[in-house]
Amino acid sequence: MAQVLDSSSVNFQMDPVVLDLGQRFVDAGFELSLVGGPVRDLFLGRVSPDLDFTTDATPDQTLSVIKRWADNFWEIGRAFGTIGMKKSGFQIEITTYRAEAYDADSRKPAVAFGSSLLEDLLRRDFTINAMALRLPSLELVDPFGGVRDLHASVLATPGAPESSFSDDPLRMMRAARFAAQLGVSVHDDVRLAMSGMAERIKIISAERVRDELVKLINGAHPRAGIDLLVDTGLAEFVLPEVSALRLEADEHHRHKDVYQHSLQVLEQAASLETGPDGPVPGPDFVLRFAALMHDVGKPATRRFEPGGAVSFRHHDMVGSKLTAKRMKALRFDNDTVKAVARLVELHMRFYGYGEAGWTDSAVRRYVTDAGPLLERLHRLTRSDVTTRNQRKAERLSFAYDDLEQRIEVLAEQESLNAIRPDLDGAQIMALLGLKPGPVVGRAYKFLLEQRMEHGPLSQEEAESKLLAWWSGQPESAVELSSESAVDAKAGTAEPEES
Repeated sequence: MAQVLDSSSVNFQMDPVVLDLGQRFVDAGFELSLVGGPVRDLFLGRVSPDLDFTTDATPDQTLSVIKRWADNFWEIGRAFGTIGMKKSGFQIEITTYRAEAYDADSRKPAVAFGSSLLEDLLRRDFTINAMALRLPSLELVDPFGGVRDLHASVLATPGAPESSFSDDPLRMMRAARFAAQLGVSVHDDVRLAMSGMAERIKIISAERVRDELVKLINGAHPRAGIDLLVDTGLAEFVLPEVSALRLEADEHHRHKDVYQHSLQVLEQAASLETGPDGPVPGPDFVLRFAALMHDVGKPATRRFEPGGAVSFRHHDMVGSKLTAKRMKALRFDNDTVKAVARLVELHMRFYGYGEAGWTDSAVRRYVTDAGPLLERLHRLTRSDVTTRNQRKAERLSFAYDDLEQRIEVLAEQESLNAIRPDLDGAQIMALLGLKPGPVVGRAYKFLLEQRMEHGPLSQEEAESKLLAWWSGQPESAVELSSESAVDAKAGTAEPEES
């Protein structure tokens, strides 16, 4: 289907940069079309940050057209037919018409350049991305019903889905990602093909799977995306720990459905994200992924107790380790792995407060253990309440309100974000006559415990407590400190701080 696009009908004004680029290609004797996501977004009333184009020009010919026009350009994707550039703030990629397919056991596509726009559109993942806008005429090319499927909010493939997913199995992950981002359903044929070909995702690199997963989790409807992964069996190869939650259904109803609970916690956590100026700007992958994974330790720790009760002792610790292992397998960076795993580990910490209340010392430990994750932990803990028992929900909410208020009060009195002992390493060594070494580290830890337990101490109080502790140390500690002094030579050893 081809028609001239009425830009007013899709609430979009074409930037002059786009039209200028199209005219330059036409003047040089080539075709150029805006394609894929940017065209889809025209009909969704969204602005794409990046612009993707397709052309019959070869990469060399593309370079000859844009070299003097672009602000700067790069050739990193040249082997795949893509030339990248920037112009007037836009990031632009122009790719030669192509068809690509995966060998049965290969992770890398074999690229062959095509000769027509229709051929190029046929190889694309879904009909909503298989539309093009010829430039500069603004002729819409929609041979596979992309506009129709957008209106119907359904995801379909230009050709047979089995062929599409065989060409690039990552498209199955993209289907789940679009479900999460756009709130679309998938065509029955697409769902069936995903279920039948799920194992083929194993040939895709962990990094590419990870990138799609992040986009899914950060989507407007992450629950829909996770549900699709689990229902089609893709999660067995991507997030098997989440699939295992569904196996925790309790036919005797002695505990809640852990899988549905986890999806609800994910939704509730996303709803508690803040704007860009708040403490947790959304979408926040760390918070959302911790919410999804917070109970993945339950399948391994479920126990049926005498009397019919069910327990999940230490599922927080087990879940933290499982989460870290999965994220490492997906090649997440270390900081993100540690942050998510730490939130999973801490998500049960609050419940002791709700039952018995905490001392100031316990509140300090809560804040210190959470560190920079405290605002996320607040939101994860609140999101973990999914009980239908209104009285219980109100009691837990009131208890957490009280905890946050106590944290605020203590924060006004003390610097909770950077709790340190009241004496530093140099003062400890001077008072006890020590050289740098492990004994100084032990003394430091003792003072840190006192700081946690009693709050800020004066220098005199801290020195008195340290001297009392030191007087009770065995003679071997003094001997050890002497050995450390010898090892330290010129005093280059640092005290072991925790």
